[in-house]
Amino acid sequence: MIKAPIDLTEINQQKIIDQIRCLGIDMIDNANSGHPGIVLGAAPIIYSLYANHLNFDKEDPEYFNRDRFVMSAGHGSALLYATLYMAGFDITLDDLKNFRKIDSITPGHPEYGKTPGVDCTTGPLGQGFATAVGMAMAEAYLRTKYNKLKRDIINHYTYVLASDGDLMEGISYEAASLAGTLKLNKLIVLYDSNNICLDGKTSMTFNDNVPMRFISAGWNVINVEDGNNYEQISKAIEEAKASIDKPTLIEVKTTIGKYSLLEGTNTVHGKPLTKDDISNIKEKLSVRDIPFQVSQRSMEEFQALINNRCKKLSEKFEKSMETLSEEEQNELKEFMSSDKKIDLKDIIYDIPSSLEESPRDASSKILNKISSNIPFLIGGSADLFAANKTYIKEGGDFSYDDYNGKNIFFGVREHAMGAIINGLALSGFRPYASTFLAFSDYLKPAMRLACMMKLPNIYIYTHDSISVGEDGPTHQPVEQLLSLRTMPNMEVFRPADTNEVIGTYRTILNQINTPSVIALSRNKLPILECTKANKVECGGYIAVDTMKKPSGIIISCGEELHEVIKAANNLRTKGIDVRVVSMPNLERFLQQSKEYQEAVLPVEIRKIAVEATPEYSWNKIIFNSKYIISLNDFGLSGSKEDIYKKLGFDSESFFIPVRDRNSSSNWRRRTNLCSLRSPRRKHSCWSWRARMRR
Repeated sequence: MIKAPIDLTEINQQKIIDQIRCLGIDMIDNANSGHPGIVLGAAPIIYSLYANHLNFDKEDPEYFNRDRFVMSAGHGSALLYATLYMAGFDITLDDLKNFRKIDSITPGHPEYGKTPGVDCTTGPLGQGFATAVGMAMAEAYLRTKYNKLKRDIINHYTYVLASDGDLMEGISYEAASLAGTLKLNKLIVLYDSNNICLDGKTSMTFNDNVPMRFISAGWNVINVEDGNNYEQISKAIEEAKASIDKPTLIEVKTTIGKYSLLEGTNTVHGKPLTKDDISNIKEKLSVRDIPFQVSQRSMEEFQALINNRCKKLSEKFEKSMETLSEEEQNELKEFMSSDKKIDLKDIIYDIPSSLEESPRDASSKILNKISSNIPFLIGGSADLFAANKTYIKEGGDFSYDDYNGKNIFFGVREHAMGAIINGLALSGFRPYASTFLAFSDYLKPAMRLACMMKLPNIYIYTHDSISVGEDGPTHQPVEQLLSLRTMPNMEVFRPADTNEVIGTYRTILNQINTPSVIALSRNKLPILECTKANKVECGGYIAVDTMKKPSGIIISCGEELHEVIKAANNLRTKGIDVRVVSMPNLERFLQQSKEYQEAVLPVEIRKIAVEATPEYSWNKIIFNSKYIISLNDFGLSGSKEDIYKKLGFDSESFFIPVRDRNSSSNWRRRTNLCSLRSPRRKHSCWSWRARMRR
């Protein structure tokens, strides 16, 4: 029997909303875990967006010109999954029943790449908001670049569902301030304003006049007093879409846990409902009290509304691309590609005639050399362009006057910067962010999500060591490298000179699923004859070797490698032949074959690691802390030379006997290089692991 077409004017929209509500609370009840308050309170918001405004292709969730939706209030994942199921995405009822269970595609908080229709990993509040600003910036860039001559090729919106908690987080205001300054008119934030947080009423900690705060930041603000009125919400979204030069905040006043016996209280925020309460809610909504009972009619009506607006969007986009030149088409297709490996093996680099250059300057030259050939390379600094040397001279400035600029002035907003480049990466760019390494801590939450989403972000951190000098310990990173090295799926490179900087860029630009850190010295350093660009991809390699079996091996990286090489030359004059191993990326070295590791670091030869970081970075290859020359305290204010000497990281200090050292110093020395005379126990990174397995 052929079904009659659905009359869009006769659709029971309230029933669809209530169906979404009931599916959401059933999911939470079945998992015995989740947040029912937002499901019941915000369902009309997400329904109005999906039914009447959000442009997408459920058959192709990655369709490039789709509107983006970011569930910044990630604890509302059950609401999102129920909506995606009802909308016809490739999500089954069984998937909903497996909510928050192992290996399901409906995890506790939305995860990019796991669930069809999820555009961004969220959960830590405020992160989604800032990421959406990056998505809106990407749209503005591409729209300006390709919509010339009255063409309408790139034209999508970025929507956010944000909670009271989202707007308590400082990152939201960092990002909102920048979005207002840039006049990102296609960014629309739906604020689920219910005055309740997990611990109680928001008034205990949050009495901000949110509308006035956003107005002062250059936003439109629209108020919807009745958050249960989907027609008012839809009208507000339509008004927001008409904005010419401002992003829009729509404050929707809702009741958390609407229809629950606990509605309007914090108890309903993050705790599953009782069976009696679920029955009570379903009775009020005239829904049968059967778990996961789905009205087929409601699903069909919801999808009919969506299909009426979204049909053939992909086809229209493909046809609009035909108006571009062949060069422009190829360039846009490159943006749209998920495989953006960049081969820089043939990069031509003019070695300074002085044979002396800071790694920071080398990085700057490389960025400028490659930028013109990489249309999707974009980035900026947290008010440190001059210090980080990351400004692209011919790239132009990203601003309201020219969204095609490649240089983004983030201002002193490191946390927002980290999340914004996540949004740029999710939109097809290869973004970079830069600041001092000591300030990387401000970006950590966003970097962590980049690792989870497998985004190929580049973090260019300069002033990488105690060698920063006079700025003192607040600006001298010590523990940051260790922290970054422990982050799963994060590549951390610390090149020693120009050669290794070249090798670092070659390596990171040839991978697509891993974020990378480049830690760079600001100091001018000799370009070492022994360093090799083509060996950086191995993580570690032999830089200086001996004619015969070495008496010992010294391992180091970054600026300390220079001091180690001086020390090795000193040892050689004393008849002690040592191998020097450069280790710009420790984790990458540990991923090499057993044979390669053994060739570089033979088991039977004693090894000493040298780096001005906590010793724990090196415990994977040096199993006795006695043989790690490390720094387990903060730095000092003074010249680089004086600091190195005081803390024992200049080449001469490596030979001072332990007993002669000043015990009151703020560093802890385990050994000196003279200990290389005696043999060490036969351990290796792989043999140790084998023993652990046994």
